Amino acid sequence: FSHPPYFLLVGIPGLEKEQFWIAFPFCIMYAIAVLGNITLLLIIKTEPSLHEPMYLFLAMLAFTDLVLSTSMLPKMLGILWLGSGEIGFLSCLAQLFFIHTFSSVESGMLMAMALDRYMAICHPLRHSSILSVPAVVALGSLVLVRGVLLVSPFCFLLCRLPFCQHHVISHSYCEHMAVVKLACGDTRVNVMYGLFAAFIVTGSDVILISVSYTMILRVIMRLSSREAQLKSFSTCTSHVCVILAFYVPALFTFLTHRFGKSIPPHVHIMVANLYLLVPPMLNPIVYGVRNKKLWDRVV
Repeated sequence: FSHPPYFLLVGIPGLEKEQFWIAFPFCIMYAIAVLGNITLLLIIKTEPSLHEPMYLFLAMLAFTDLVLSTSMLPKMLGILWLGSGEIGFLSCLAQLFFIHTFSSVESGMLMAMALDRYMAICHPLRHSSILSVPAVVALGSLVLVRGVLLVSPFCFLLCRLPFCQHHVISHSYCEHMAVVKLACGDTRVNVMYGLFAAFIVTGSDVILISVSYTMILRVIMRLSSREAQLKSFSTCTSHVCVILAFYVPALFTFLTHRFGKSIPPHVHIMVANLYLLVPPMLNPIVYGVRNKKLWDRVV
């Protein structure tokens, strides 16, 4: 089996003239994400009173967001601003591995945080005994191991494919299906395994998140105080918006690769880029700025 020594990432197909300017808002979003998530990590690390489940999960989410956005944005800015789209075969696999692994971890962290909120609101007396610090660390480790185990076969399966001198990727970063489409051999195993991994991660996490927030809403509806209801609804709504900002573009990108032949390539790639930039930018704002205990440490 032969693979090219390098691939050529084109950036945003169909917007080659405009992509220089499109890179500026992407860069601003990345700067906000880096500043916000590093600030969150430093506050949680230095403040002993924040060493409890919700904030530990938030620290894990912040670290995940930093890795996820940094895996693609610096290289993408090089493509959009400098035209340096060349990326080595192994470097492409490494980028693909980090992006897909930490996308899986991000999904797992959102699921873990939903479970934490469910336990805190629906079973407050058992919350601290069930979700102890060792349990939080174990759950975070399991989410990371799940991502690594599910994504590693992507790289091994790509290594066995012949590419027949096809090396131009119509994308701004190395993504599994974008690379698979260049292969000139039988890619059915890659496609089927990609579907399997996506459904294992997204299916299980979305179901648990949905059940958790359904149970939370049932408890909120029973609250006697109207003010307490509105405050709880406001918090839950902001959390659900962040969750949707992650899953909706992810689902759009996933389905477009397989069934979206009529969708313009630049629309697909723009959504795929925002999928890796918007959640890392929003998470520190929604989970951090709106959290009084955290915000008090900042000001």
